[in-house]
Amino acid sequence: MYQSLRYIVNMMASLRQRPLIKWALSQGGGAVMGKSKVVLAGAGKIGEAIVALLAQSGDYDITILDEDRERLRAFERDGFRTLACALGDEGVLAPMLAGHDSVISACPYYLTPLVARAAREARVNYFDLTEDVESTRVVKKLAEGAETAFVPQCGLAPGFISIAAHSATLGFETLRDVRMRVGALPIYPSNALKYNLTWSTDGLINEYCNPCEAIVDGSVREVAALEEIEEFSLDGVGYEAFNTSGGLGTLCETLGGRVENLNYKTVRYPGHRDIVKILIRDLRLGQHRDVLKDVFEAAIPMTTQDLVLVFVTVTGHKEGRLVQETFVRKIYAKRVNGRLLSAIQLTTAAGICAMVDLHREGKLPKRGFVRQEEASLEDFLANRFGRHYAGDDDAQQGDRHGLADTRHAA
Repeated sequence: MYQSLRYIVNMMASLRQRPLIKWALSQGGGAVMGKSKVVLAGAGKIGEAIVALLAQSGDYDITILDEDRERLRAFERDGFRTLACALGDEGVLAPMLAGHDSVISACPYYLTPLVARAAREARVNYFDLTEDVESTRVVKKLAEGAETAFVPQCGLAPGFISIAAHSATLGFETLRDVRMRVGALPIYPSNALKYNLTWSTDGLINEYCNPCEAIVDGSVREVAALEEIEEFSLDGVGYEAFNTSGGLGTLCETLGGRVENLNYKTVRYPGHRDIVKILIRDLRLGQHRDVLKDVFEAAIPMTTQDLVLVFVTVTGHKEGRLVQETFVRKIYAKRVNGRLLSAIQLTTAAGICAMVDLHREGKLPKRGFVRQEEASLEDFLANRFGRHYAGDDDAQQGDRHGLADTRHAA
């Protein structure tokens, strides 16, 4: 009997040294978690990046849904399970979600309420990338009394920017100003707009046309998109920033009553805003968004040679003194799991994958509506997906390698 017990003890000690076991124990658990079954709804550019990240981890069993069979064939060639279905049909979608742990919506904003309702019916956790304020309000309503988590706005902005900004406010006795600035920019601007398409055209137009939330002198207000332009320099490069919709996420609610002024602006190279304002306001294409989308996609090329700029400034009082603190990140294109991801693909996908992973690890609420700022910045940047935002030497070196690859491919 003694020899049997000794054999079991030795076997357990050996198992604890295996890499996967050691990783699981380092996360604070005594057992290995099984694979999480997730459904990805939407097989576009961001969907590709999400699959690349999750597949590399080895901890997720992924099923990909889309209406476009040609897109799905590309995933099938890589060995992924796919299903063609009408994502706008809630009755079709809900049965496909049943039996899974989570659904990740990488769909256009107008499909957000449909996917969220299907998630509620199927009793699965829900994560999305939407920047649309009205869609998020629908998700919040659906989350009331839910047995699973509803985590919208998980990308870059809204998304990571809210986590970074909220973290920067901690430790202040009083808050005067919280300024959030984010830009997805081409490294080599060569047209009058000094811009290339790097993500969803629908989402871009939404941000340029819809009203924006802000806190001004302590009161929540609605302000116009494309207004309140400002200029600043960073690392010797000049930028402009102006109001756009959706980037604040839920921070108006979270910081309401604590901060005097809170705002979000999109960063571009100087001159961009004026041309866009002519198109949307003077030529009234903001009232004909389908035409504006056609113009953008016909005239502005896409690029993977981009960078993402994250810039947060918080001003307030600490120990009775007026203090300013700043959080800055620049993220570049990078290869992940053999696939070159643009900076906006990488940051958007890393944001939602990190939130899915943190929820899986028990570091986010298990049910109900979950705000982005409920995630700890420390936990997020330590996460295997969130580390793409960390700006450490290894990640930056990988970014340069990925960028070099895009230059050769151009």
